[in-house]
Amino acid sequence: MTELMTDRSAIARLREALLKAQYTVDGCLEALGPTAYSALSRNESVAASRAVRPDDSAIASLIKLFVLQESVDRAAAARAIPLDDALAGGLLAEDRADGTVRALVDIRPYGESDVDWWLVSDLGAGLVTGHSAPMRPDYVLGVGGASTTLAQLTVREPVSRALDLGTGCGVQALHLSRHAGQIIATDVNHRALDFARLTCALSLDEDASRIELRAGSLFEPVADEQFDLVVSNPPFVISPESARGAGRFVYRDASLPGDELCRLFLEEVPGYLAEDGWCQILANWLHVEGVDWRDRVAPWVRSTGCDAWVVQREVQDPAEYAELWLRDSGDHGKPQYIERYQAYLDYFAAQRIEAVGFGWITLRASGADVPSVRLEELTGPIDQPLGALVPDWFDRQAFVRETDDADLLASSPVPAQGLVLEQVARPGEDGWESVSTKLRQTTGLHRSGDIDPVGIALLGALDGQRTLGDVLDRVATDYGLSSEALRSGGLDAVRSLIEEGFLTAG
Repeated sequence: MTELMTDRSAIARLREALLKAQYTVDGCLEALGPTAYSALSRNESVAASRAVRPDDSAIASLIKLFVLQESVDRAAAARAIPLDDALAGGLLAEDRADGTVRALVDIRPYGESDVDWWLVSDLGAGLVTGHSAPMRPDYVLGVGGASTTLAQLTVREPVSRALDLGTGCGVQALHLSRHAGQIIATDVNHRALDFARLTCALSLDEDASRIELRAGSLFEPVADEQFDLVVSNPPFVISPESARGAGRFVYRDASLPGDELCRLFLEEVPGYLAEDGWCQILANWLHVEGVDWRDRVAPWVRSTGCDAWVVQREVQDPAEYAELWLRDSGDHGKPQYIERYQAYLDYFAAQRIEAVGFGWITLRASGADVPSVRLEELTGPIDQPLGALVPDWFDRQAFVRETDDADLLASSPVPAQGLVLEQVARPGEDGWESVSTKLRQTTGLHRSGDIDPVGIALLGALDGQRTLGDVLDRVATDYGLSSEALRSGGLDAVRSLIEEGFLTAG
């Protein structure tokens, strides 16, 4: 492929043309409609092909070229994009025989609510319509579910220095540009760095100078440096090829066996975190026969010396996992599909792997003598973006850790916003009989938990004016309990309620 566009003036002309054509998230949504636009996020193009305008308007030509991978009349393309720049810059190829051009790369509108960006990546694999070249080993992926998850999870507090390890086409670097003074974006794949460079230059203009791109594996490119925030969507896929040290695709296969990449990453990252620095990564981990996944992952995070929050969001059995990544690489329906499917199942069986977990790991370099470490499974709905809630979670753990019993009794916690009390009852001989009573969060992590009448009374009396000690004494009197006994047992329950986010420390 011709070297991707590097001339700043050509990039500026391209940006101007994309904006003029309204080739943005909102513009494409309006042009295609919500159903077809949503289907594109699932790599399904049939609905978009039906919905795109049957004319040669600028936005229709751009959607056909870069989203649907269809050939477009040369004259129509020239009205939508600076054609000579695009041909010379490796974005388009020309077929002189029939007078058409086609895309060599994917340029996809992306952004946040108040900003328009564009992601430059390789053409998507497996589209039903148009030209779709086989995926090469150094394939550069565009935005996907994992990168979106990490973007929503990331803490967006202002920071001086941030590291995007494994930047790919530059998705996370764009988000970091909104709250980090300096961004280092690294990748072992040199082609990925070329795509990320164009992504940032096209999306950020002169502001792209704050993003420095470096080549290398894991932390090699940033030796002896420290960061306030490290984010990574690493090549975490567990595959039979990776077990042999030869992953098929750089963007997803680590060329390390099993979940070794995750363990190695966590072993190295503490040395690159500044005081109170954050690290947020996505990961897969093995569910090995006879071993709880928490027992497998816990030593990795405990060894960091950081406060750690590990959340498992999904678990897939070997068949589901094989199918997911074979679809991702465009192998579904191809002659080699069965052979590669069998290889996954053989590998998992030989290693006694019962399932694979997917989730996130967040670390904070708090410097605590006894760091807070929690590993849990949250598979239900979660409000996004979650990044705004992450610091609060760590602050609650620190409060519980650093507050002794006397100070806790003197504090005035209050129920968190959005709590509801749910009671389940069934008909009985003497009327309705309570089956269970639960406290449930209607926002954030949507946790729920059983609560007894004493706990209900406690939460109802915590108004932010009276201290916890006074409220516990009042509840003890109302229920005919020993004040000393309720204080002793109630403190542990209150600490748990604060940790879980049911109570806000006051």
